[in-house]
Order: sequence, then C-alpha cells, then structure tokens
Amino acid sequence: MRRRPFRNPTPEEGQDALLEGDQPPAPGTARAAFAVRDFRVVWTGSFLSNIGTWMQNVTLGAFAYELTRSPSFVSLIVFAQLGPMLLLSVVGGLLADTVDRRKIIVTAQAGQLVGSVALAALVLGGDPSRAALLGCVLLIGIGNALNAPAWVATMPDLVGRENLAGAISLNSMQINATRVVGPAIGGVLYPLVGAGGVFLVNAATYVAAIGTVLAVRIPAVKRDTTGPQGWRRLAGGFQVARRDPLVGRILLVLVTFSLLCLPFIGQMPTIAAVNLGMDTESLAYGLLYASFGLGAVTGAMSIGTFLSGARKESIVRLGFAGFAGLLLVFAFLRAPAPAYPVVALVGFTYFGAVTALNTVLQSHLPEGVRGRVMALWLMGFGGTVPLGLLVAGPIAEATSITVVLVYGAVVAFALFLFADLDGARARGEARVRAITPARPIS
Repeated sequence: MRRRPFRNPTPEEGQDALLEGDQPPAPGTARAAFAVRDFRVVWTGSFLSNIGTWMQNVTLGAFAYELTRSPSFVSLIVFAQLGPMLLLSVVGGLLADTVDRRKIIVTAQAGQLVGSVALAALVLGGDPSRAALLGCVLLIGIGNALNAPAWVATMPDLVGRENLAGAISLNSMQINATRVVGPAIGGVLYPLVGAGGVFLVNAATYVAAIGTVLAVRIPAVKRDTTGPQGWRRLAGGFQVARRDPLVGRILLVLVTFSLLCLPFIGQMPTIAAVNLGMDTESLAYGLLYASFGLGAVTGAMSIGTFLSGARKESIVRLGFAGFAGLLLVFAFLRAPAPAYPVVALVGFTYFGAVTALNTVLQSHLPEGVRGRVMALWLMGFGGTVPLGLLVAGPIAEATSITVVLVYGAVVAFALFLFADLDGARARGEARVRAITPARPIS
C-alpha cells in the first residue's frame, strides 16, 4: 500500500484518490484539494450558485444601462451589490471566527435567494422603481458580505493547510469559470425570458449551494479565549495588518488595485456600447464578459497547476505588470474582434496575480485570526470596487470611459513596483527577532 507523502488520508479521501488515478496527487496542487470529498461537494454547489450569480450580474448591468442609459446608475447598482462588503465583511469575519460557519453560510445564502426573487418580481411587474431595484440588490449584497468570510475561512478546514494553495486555485477558478458560463447563459436567456426570468433562475441556484453545505461536515470553530472578546475582537484583523508588514503590504496592494484598477469591470456595459459599438442585450456582449472570464479562469487555475511550483511573490509582480500593459491596449480598442482576446489576457493577468496574492496571505496567517484578516481581504477586494465605481461613473460621463481604463493601467504599473512581498516579509521577521518574547496577536 502506497503512503501519501503529505498526510494520512481518511478512508473516503483514499478511495477518491484511487478513483482519480494510480498516483497520489502532489501536495498543494488543485488535484490534491479536489480529492477531498467534502471540499469537492461544497465546491460543486458554489460553482452552480456562482453561475447563477454571474447570469444575474451581467443581466443586471445591461438592464440598468438600458433602463437609464446612465453609467452613474450602473455604478450605483454595482455599489448596492458590493458596497455592503466594505462595512459588513468585518462583522462577517468576526462571526466566522466565533459562530457555527454552516449556519452563517446557509442563512446568508437564503437571504440572497429572497433578494433575487424580490428583484425578479419587481422587474416582471413592469416599469420598476429605481429605488426599489437598488434596495433588492442591496439585500443580496448584505447576504454576500456575511457569507463570504465564513466560506473563505472554511476552506483550510476542508482540505488542510498543505493543500491550501490548490483549494484557493480551485475556488478562484470556479469563480471565474462562472464568468464564462454565467454570462454566456445569461446572454442567451435575457432575450428569451427577460431580466426577471434570469433573476428567478439565479434564485434557484442558491438552493444548490445550501444543499451542498448541509451535506458535508464543517469542523467546529476553534474559539480563541485568550484575547479580547465580544465586539472588541472586531479590531483583530486591523491589529494583524498593523503589526505584520507582509499582511499590511498585501492588503494595501489589494485595496489600491481594487479601488483604482477594477472599475472597468462594473463599467463593461459602457465600454461595450461606447468604445466597441456593441448592443448590450446581444450575445456578442455576453461573450465579451465570457472572454474576460475565460482568461480569469486560466489565470486562477495556473496557480494550482502549471505555475504551482513557481514563487507566488514573483507571480504577483509580473501579473500586475502584464495587467497594466494589456489594460492600456484594451482602453484604445474600437472594434469587437480584437477586444475578445485582449480582454481574455487582461483576465488572465488580473486573476493570476490576485490568486497568487491570496495564496501568500493565507499560507502566512495563523488559524486564530484567519476569519478576521480574510474579512479585510474581502473588504478590500469587493468592498472598495464600488467606491471606485462611484468615482469612475462621473469621470466617464465628464470625459470618457477610456480615461477610466488608462488611469487603472497607470496605477497597476505602480503596484508592480510597490508589491515587494519579499521585502515586507523580511522586515516582519526582523521585527519578530527584535521583540523577545513576541506577544501573540489575538
């Protein structure tokens, strides 16, 4: 009987690995993570749910633009969806470190289901109120803000720290694979069943996510009773970022990137209509989103496959440099044909860099603070994007959407110079050596 080089498998995991092939998967790869039954089940449910989410996202942006012809209103819709991440992800992180994560995920998914049904009913009623649209999207955003930290903090418990890089790669891959499948399906369904029908299909996918979470065993949260308790623990993630130079540098890079480089994603309907001359209700527009998602899938999967042995710190910097150049090219395209491959490469460099950055952070974090620090990651990754969009919308109306893309490219190149993770790690290690004894962060 062959021995696994990384840990003793459970009987179920051993059987799953044998079904996949004779050779045991190498530790840290996507294959090793996917061999774990509970992770595989939850991953599948999340995949189905995210397909529905991206069907809704691409349809919602197009519907908002067709309803108002206003880039500013598109920005408000995206802000309502992602804005709660800016404030409530900290609360979600605290809950993820103290409360049963299964209950958090199920409750939050159910809330998003209700919000999607309400959104569908509003649209199907005809002539929807702008304020009511924003309210329904806001409810969905609140559910997402409370759900995400619990899900991210659960991943290491499902696969083990040794397979964390593979799990992060797979999770990023499925999020971005749904950017391909979801918009493609949404682009087909939107002309056939309308926006309301697409929103109802999305509501049904939340049932799959809830069912898979209920079908697995999620380990109980290991509560830290040595540090501050109650609401004082909300500041725990900020304390880690302040004391640990590597964590602080990663979060600062992420916030800057999300705030100033990523508004183009929420403004994709404007880019398609103004720069590329596309009809935002057409399949061609859905395929533009799908091309971006295909590149992002490949970039995310690269971290757990053909780039699994590469230094993640180097991938981060090279990814930002590539993203900067490609986004600049995308800014000046005025025809759909070249836009498809270019936006796919933008997606590859974007999510390759972000997935590598996430892997460096999670591999560095101790168990007791992971939920709260990853809440800051989610706040920076999702919560600051709508703030950037609130600025990008008026700028696009006052100048052009090209200006938004250009300043994003310039900032990305600056991050290529700034993202010195090795230097930040060395400063942190020097600080630890200078403090004897070092007090654990709680």
